[in-house]
Amino acid sequence: MLKTIAVIVVVAVVVSLAIVLVIAATRPDTFRVARSTRIKAPPEAVFPLIEDFRNWSAWSPYQTRDPGMKRSFGATTKGTGAEYAWEGNRNVGSGRMEITEASAPSKIALDLHMLTPIKADNVVAFTLQPQGDATDVTWAMNGRVPYFAKIVHMVVDMDRMVGRDFEAGLAKLKAVAER
Repeated sequence: MLKTIAVIVVVAVVVSLAIVLVIAATRPDTFRVARSTRIKAPPEAVFPLIEDFRNWSAWSPYQTRDPGMKRSFGATTKGTGAEYAWEGNRNVGSGRMEITEASAPSKIALDLHMLTPIKADNVVAFTLQPQGDATDVTWAMNGRVPYFAKIVHMVVDMDRMVGRDFEAGLAKLKAVAER
């Protein structure tokens, strides 16, 4: 009797695992997270806050998660080619960013290379659209989702997790730009 129950449990676990693996295989190969806000300032006032990595400490939600985070900047901190790297605790991990496009005052794009806690290469873009005396700012991130990450994404909602960070960062950016 116990042997039969054990076999049934093992078969149920194997079938459940197979179902999870099949469902994961059907998940998208890419992801996109984006959040927007309206800032009561012209794009020309908002753009420099994003384009220069040295200004990120005033608004980025990741800057305050590890007060002991080690930061380093490349030869230039703003515009195309600007580089920024960090090494921190488990809340921020480690990685580097490089601005790949800085089209004043409407777009900043960058490559984000996460090294820890999970290795990932993503593309981040900030777009600024004038709206009368205000600016609509969108912070978006796109990336590939390898098979293992598809399994993780079945449990962890990437949009909600990263989206909250983007919302917090945009709220801080709004406060700084509207001062």
